Amino acid sequence: MLLPSVPFKNFPLTLLRVSSLLDASLTLQSDRHKRAHTLPNRTVEHGFPHQPSALAFDPKLELMAIGTKSGAIKVYGHPGVEFTGLHKDTTAVTQILFLPGQGRLLSLLDDNTIHLWELVAGAPREVGGVKREGVVCLQEVDSYSLPGRPGIESCSATRVTVLLLLRSCDLLCMGTEGGGVYFLELPRLSLKDNQTLPDDYRCGKSLGPVESLQEHPQQSGKILIGYSRGLVVLWDLSTRHTEQLFLGKQQLESLVWERSGNLFVSSHNDGGYSVWAVTNGNIYSHQPVSSTIPYGPFPCKAINKILWRTTQTGSPVLLYSGGMPRASYGDRHCLTIQQDKHHVTFDFTSRVIDFFTVHKFDEPSALVVLLEEELVVIDLQTPGWPSMPTPYLAPLHSSAITCSFHISSVPPKLWERLVNAGKAQQGRQHAHGSWPICGGKNLAPPPKQQELLLTGHEDGTVRFWDASGVALTPMYKLSTANVFHTDCDPCDDPQGASDDPDMQQEEEWPPFRKVGCFDPYSDDPRLGIQKISLCKYSNKLVVAGTAGQVIVLGLSDERSDHLVDVSVVDLLQDREGFTWKGHDRLEPRLKPAPFPPGFQPLVLVQCLPPASVTAVALHAEWNLISFGTSHGFGLFDYHRRNAVLARCTLHPNDSLAMEGPLSRVKSLKKSLRQSFRRIRKSRVSGKKRTITTTPTSKKEGHTDLQTELNSSFCDCVQEDVAPIQRRIEPRSADDSLSGVVRCLCFADTFLRDGTHHGPTLWAGTNSGSVYAYALEVPGVGLGRACERGGAGESSVCVEALLGKEIQLMHRAPVVSISVLDGRGKPLPDPYEASQDLAIAPEMTNAHSVLIASEEQLKVFSLPKVSAKTKFKLTAHEGCRVRKVALVVFSSTAQEDYSEHTLVCLTNLGDMHLFNIPGLRPQVRYDCIRKEDISGIASCVFTKNGQGFYLISPSEYERFSLSAKVLTEPLCSVQLERPLEPTPARLWRNIFMSMK
Repeated sequence: MLLPSVPFKNFPLTLLRVSSLLDASLTLQSDRHKRAHTLPNRTVEHGFPHQPSALAFDPKLELMAIGTKSGAIKVYGHPGVEFTGLHKDTTAVTQILFLPGQGRLLSLLDDNTIHLWELVAGAPREVGGVKREGVVCLQEVDSYSLPGRPGIESCSATRVTVLLLLRSCDLLCMGTEGGGVYFLELPRLSLKDNQTLPDDYRCGKSLGPVESLQEHPQQSGKILIGYSRGLVVLWDLSTRHTEQLFLGKQQLESLVWERSGNLFVSSHNDGGYSVWAVTNGNIYSHQPVSSTIPYGPFPCKAINKILWRTTQTGSPVLLYSGGMPRASYGDRHCLTIQQDKHHVTFDFTSRVIDFFTVHKFDEPSALVVLLEEELVVIDLQTPGWPSMPTPYLAPLHSSAITCSFHISSVPPKLWERLVNAGKAQQGRQHAHGSWPICGGKNLAPPPKQQELLLTGHEDGTVRFWDASGVALTPMYKLSTANVFHTDCDPCDDPQGASDDPDMQQEEEWPPFRKVGCFDPYSDDPRLGIQKISLCKYSNKLVVAGTAGQVIVLGLSDERSDHLVDVSVVDLLQDREGFTWKGHDRLEPRLKPAPFPPGFQPLVLVQCLPPASVTAVALHAEWNLISFGTSHGFGLFDYHRRNAVLARCTLHPNDSLAMEGPLSRVKSLKKSLRQSFRRIRKSRVSGKKRTITTTPTSKKEGHTDLQTELNSSFCDCVQEDVAPIQRRIEPRSADDSLSGVVRCLCFADTFLRDGTHHGPTLWAGTNSGSVYAYALEVPGVGLGRACERGGAGESSVCVEALLGKEIQLMHRAPVVSISVLDGRGKPLPDPYEASQDLAIAPEMTNAHSVLIASEEQLKVFSLPKVSAKTKFKLTAHEGCRVRKVALVVFSSTAQEDYSEHTLVCLTNLGDMHLFNIPGLRPQVRYDCIRKEDISGIASCVFTKNGQGFYLISPSEYERFSLSAKVLTEPLCSVQLERPLEPTPARLWRNIFMSMK
């Protein structure tokens, strides 16, 4: 029977008892259970919206909205208050307007349609056993498209270029490309007749499109209309007459009123701005009161937007974007703030989309700048105008994300130390005022546990994020660049005031100040982080990079200047015939370097050849780390600074592994030859079923499983194959990169015999090879170390002895290895059993090992390594296992009941769930689009049934497989109108679309 396919949004609320209580009718009962207990699951998007295109702010509700080029609307308030809406078409949002205090907003799309959104009341939600009332959500309730004029140019003439919402909130002004201004009644979105401006002062399109519309701050109904070619008209809506004309000589970009209404400011494409006086006597004004090109006299870029804000001190604040000298700084993305003699030019690393100011009475308190790659908030009340740390919308991709790692149930002491390290890092770089976007109320209960998400980046940094709730908040940043000699200056004290980017002002004109943290450029691509492992009980962190560097770090609350110990491990073991053609290793610093509070390096292990690290494992209780590359794997004792093991996994034909990811010497001829070989093999695979394997030399403890594995792992001789368990295509041992180490695992289990257990190390490779080593760790287990009564632990070294070597006959890459105890449960993490932090593993019955390859899952008994059960996942359409995790699902009905489940993500983006150790399939979900290769590769699971994957370079999608552990936005907003469950016109639109 085929597994039922369930859409990803319809995750089950809980996974109850299945494996121990069900009989032969399991599948039918499981289907009934899912139909009765499946509800739509809401996801959360963490990070910065991809390709933002519009910005708006509601000063009454203190909510901010961001529109994107993909047609998404995201509304933010107090941390944890988030609303998301999606237009039907993936069309760019060009402008957003709030109806202040009403919980409504208007969006203008690139297809010339206007959409009305409302915050509406949702159904009561039960979260954590508590019923939550007043939860609201964002819904689109209406839309409008401006009809075109008859004629050839009808489409372009009525294309909306700018929107203005009058203070009465009942009329929307729409400026068009043809120079016309139209009026739309709100909230009905109906065009108001006989309100179009007359043509007595216009001559066709000679004035150009309408660039700006601004309502008089003191007299309602009077509007400034700015045209592209420089003309500005003061129009009275009540009398429908022109009060004054302002004849500008430069192309207009934007307009803004001064608070009294006696002056307004216009910005132009020549990099200048002009101040105009509004008078009652003269209808024509040819000259402005003043005109300034702040960064002249040489040609400058346009000032795209300008704001004039009055203050209680009497000195206005002028803010504008652009205006840089073309020749010298034309490529800079800048925003300038001027007040009296204070003049600062904020220099960003990405393009300015839009900006606004937040007011407290008559005083601007904060400046919010939406950039193409991040959000920057400037504190205008603190001297020096420093930037503020963002509790959300932090750019995850400040440097490209290369890997991620999740930690559940973080101990309070570790959490506190990380928070303090993060605060010490900020120092004086940021203001510590209150977050200005604080609307709405977060109804979600406080998290029961603290969660950490670690992201590795291309520039050699590891960032720590608070992933406990809806808002993904940055906590602490670790840099590994100062361990090596690089192009940057790693010896600079990060706590020094001279290194503060917000306090450092260059002695030049314009007075630039670097702000923001988005930096897409890496000093050295070899610094890129590839693998991360953290022990939350011992505060030990392992970080592995692109050039074979493996760094062990410890947490310290004090600043330290010390020299990092370096150990070199040669994974080739002097094997002849291999020459590394890739990049060189990073040169470690030979002098003491300063390290701020936080994680500080203890030892650097350098793999040779310096290939990218593909797998890493940490066992802090044994003081051991294991690491693997495309050439082999090693074992290192970081307490004694001793290399325990180095095993080469290269095949004689693995020349491609010697070229490295940054090499340019790969042979096109060889690549073509290998491609044609694969094509020929796939054509004859249906006829030829005999597999020829290369015999391997038997070592001590080696188990020859050829006959047993040929029937179980390959199943090539079987003719009757179950519909879900498809044939597996055998892979050649001559494939390139077959020696890549895909996974590593430490376990305290039975490997030598069934009566004595002890530390072991397991390694799986790209060619389907599994290596199991028995370890003798001083003071652990019943090995020789404990029998040496007089020898101290410091004088005894860790030893590794090969216990088993398994070759999967289909040679599919080994994705994951997990050891299960006598009850079929995963072994606890280091320190959990010894410190009574988890249930001790069952050590009386036989253990088993779960090996997941790209094509199937299989459980072997230990120590004999005999097959117990399997599930072949490979399908004809090319299904391959990409990610495997063992998660715990807790029952919502029984507080004390939980069950371990195997979660498997394939290259087709679907997710399979199996019980363990029986590997009985539970359900399959469509999770990620199969075309989203980066999303599948970036997926990381949590131990409690949640997961993250990248939906864009700057956004994580969060999902949950469990109803008991569910992170979703639950928000309420106090509005000036009653909340309707579902607006009547929404139903009207639905019914009209059905006719």
